[in-house]
Amino acid sequence: MDLDLDLDMAQVRAFVRVAEELHFGRAAGTLGLSQQALSKRVARLESLLGSTLLHRGGVGLTEAGRRFLPAARQALAAADAAVAAVAPDGRRGGRPLRVDVWGHLYAPMRTLAEVTGDITGEAPDDAADHVTAGAIVGAGELTLGHGRDLPSVTAALLRGDADAAFGRVHPPLHPALSHRLVRLEPVDAVLSADHPLAAEPALRPDQLSDGLLWAPGALDRLDFLHRFAERFGVRDVGTGVNLGLAHFLAEVTHDPRRFSLLPADVPLPDVPGLRCVPLVDPTPLYAWSLVWRTGHGHPGLARLTAACAARAGRARWLEYDPARDWLPEPPSAP
Repeated sequence: MDLDLDLDMAQVRAFVRVAEELHFGRAAGTLGLSQQALSKRVARLESLLGSTLLHRGGVGLTEAGRRFLPAARQALAAADAAVAAVAPDGRRGGRPLRVDVWGHLYAPMRTLAEVTGDITGEAPDDAADHVTAGAIVGAGELTLGHGRDLPSVTAALLRGDADAAFGRVHPPLHPALSHRLVRLEPVDAVLSADHPLAAEPALRPDQLSDGLLWAPGALDRLDFLHRFAERFGVRDVGTGVNLGLAHFLAEVTHDPRRFSLLPADVPLPDVPGLRCVPLVDPTPLYAWSLVWRTGHGHPGLARLTAACAARAGRARWLEYDPARDWLPEPPSAP
């Protein structure tokens, strides 16, 4: 084989995407190509290398493809970093890091706001509970996108429309993605002041089993609420339309049997007749994670992950005691 070959990075990217999706149609969709154009790019790369990289029947990697894939990912990451380094943008590292957030009812920007100062060198704002998207974007290194849920954000990451994402990760996560646990946040019950348990200073999760879990959408799309209902024997579930936190909480107060769950630090709007009660024995924890495409080379990603780790250490965000707390997926390394 000629070791002086010049690789076409578009062809390499096409191969990597097919190797990740194991499906030409899905891979073509993430790249905005027709399936025919994608297939031609892979075929030209194989012709250049003189090796078959993919089985075309049931799509899978050949032995040569398995050897080529790690190096191909590294090459793409290096190419992306090279482009970012000379991008015509005055910001350090080229264009801003594009971060999608999801789980908006749970206010994911609260946590991002607290780490933004670590990325930019600015002093963090202790009143970050009410920081808006505009304030984070104003730091100059981040721009925010708003995904609907984990599947939509996964698609954006694989297409390259987002560099990273922040929200709750749950299995199965796409094999081309990596993630890092950032924060474990205690969860409270929110319920009507007329609920039979509203006057309690704290509640065990199983005390809510006879209540009506109110969700802002279909439960099969809301993994945390779904897992909570399964674990603690909640049989009755109702759903509303997600028109924002204030509307959702007002719906909770309409029925004395209704309750829902929110991370303890979410700033609550002023909703008459609403009661918030801590959960104990065990305390449910909502896991926030940063997600990115494996091998992605934007320099801001390393700064963001480092800032998240530093803030988590200072604020003790990752404390977890299995005797005291409940997580749907306990961390392998608390």
